[in-house]
Amino acid sequence: LDQSLSKCGAMKIAVGIATKGRPTILNELLKQLSEQTEPAAGILICPADERSADVECLARYADGVKLVGMAQGLAAQRNKIIESAGAYDVLVFFDDDFFPDRMFLKHVRELFGSQPEVVVATGVLIADGINGPGFQPDEARDILRTHGGQTTNTIVKEYGAYGCNMVVRLAPVRSHDLRFDEALPLYGWQEDIDFSRQLACFGEVVRSSALSGVHLGVKGGRTTGLKFGYSQVANPIYLTRKGTLSKSYAI
Repeated sequence: LDQSLSKCGAMKIAVGIATKGRPTILNELLKQLSEQTEPAAGILICPADERSADVECLARYADGVKLVGMAQGLAAQRNKIIESAGAYDVLVFFDDDFFPDRMFLKHVRELFGSQPEVVVATGVLIADGINGPGFQPDEARDILRTHGGQTTNTIVKEYGAYGCNMVVRLAPVRSHDLRFDEALPLYGWQEDIDFSRQLACFGEVVRSSALSGVHLGVKGGRTTGLKFGYSQVANPIYLTRKGTLSKSYAI
């Protein structure tokens, strides 16, 4: 079915963005998404609060953009996006500071159309600013232009997806009523791995080299270092007890 959908162009791909406290960066991402060779069928945005999205700017993208309500916490925001994605077949989660290569969504369509066993996919980071000072939007665009996109596609199995660019097939999510875990202590650290492992029961989790982009690693809007550090310890313990994280991965 997915192969036939791909061939006739009927596979509906949405982009989902959870955002907090970074309306300027969100607007830059929307600008970046407008450069996709195959645009998304919809862009679903869940801000943490009224200050997290520039509504006037979003109105410029009114044909494709929908605000799906507000929620506190990454897991809760992503769940709101899932619950608003009933019209779509595939949902691509982007962090608000992840800039995809301009052919990202085209390659998503090709991957999910040709390989129905894939339920979750993630891409490769050309550059990641999270462990350093981060990148400005123009720096990220320069990196993408220099990189020039992938000409070949290597697909390997992965334990879990990196949430900054996480592609999900929605059929098993709906069939098994799967959600991101909103009970993670303080901060949604490892929420992407937990969700990937839930879906791994119903198909394959892969990394595709054709899906690429730059993670800006913007520092504003992130949780405090103390809460983040706590979650880096507490969340793997919690998920191991839950049964979605192996002990070796948690360690």
